Amino acid sequence: MRIGELAARTGASVRSLRYYEEQGLLTSTRSAGGQRHYTEDDIERVAFIQRLYKAGLSSRTIMELMPCRDAPSDENSDAALERMAKERDRLSAHIEDLLNTRDALDGLMVAAQTHRDTRRTAA
Repeated sequence: MRIGELAARTGASVRSLRYYEEQGLLTSTRSAGGQRHYTEDDIERVAFIQRLYKAGLSSRTIMELMPCRDAPSDENSDAALERMAKERDRLSAHIEDLLNTRDALDGLMVAAQTHRDTRRTAA
């Protein structure tokens, strides 16, 4: 199938499919005219890639996880689970940083409201 059909069948944009290919996540064969051609298996591959992107993973991390899909084994599964755990830890730390930032902003807002209210009552 050509790239437009793969896009239609997966819900991915043509631009995304080209990006996946640039990143080494997806491969195609080329016709004599240079058109990309994909297989039926690529539909599931794109769906898998999309799920990983939706989980907040980078293309580099997704590339590290692909052996689990392409060559299933206990070793590849263990490596994928370890990599995903590291990503989860990274996201948890980022969430904690965001919560701290939000709390600091809340404190500034309280101080600003108190200052405003004090100024109003003094006037």
